[in-house]
Amino acid sequence: MGAAPDDFFHATQVRVRFGDTDPYGIVYFVTYFRWCHRAIEEYLRAVGLKPEGTFRNVEEGFGLPVVEAWCRFRRPARYGDRLTIRTRVKELRERAVIFHFEFFPEQGQELLAEGTATLVAITRDWRARELPERVRQALQGPTGD
Repeated sequence: MGAAPDDFFHATQVRVRFGDTDPYGIVYFVTYFRWCHRAIEEYLRAVGLKPEGTFRNVEEGFGLPVVEAWCRFRRPARYGDRLTIRTRVKELRERAVIFHFEFFPEQGQELLAEGTATLVAITRDWRARELPERVRQALQGPTGD
């Protein structure tokens, strides 16, 4: 299946809240994974998919759980900072989609963190299945290439 168009990404803004940080005021590592999930939701909306009907769709009998997540922390983000998360589809496979995330300060291009999340399409009984065609088409980007 291969990679999706590299030129399409969605930007999500977040502000670092007190509860997002460790005792030193630095963003706690778990927070990045919550933000990645939020960024996936916003990406789905941007390509015309409702997250509530994509992560779990009872009518069509599929789910799309995260089965792997990875993050590299390059520079600290601190309480009060505003960040931009750039999200794109890194790879679109027959049964999976891999999202890539880059975290930047709201103003600037210094990479603070980057990561990926792999989501696999499953059936009602938790067996891997092909991505639904409408989901695949949407994830190929707004141009439909």
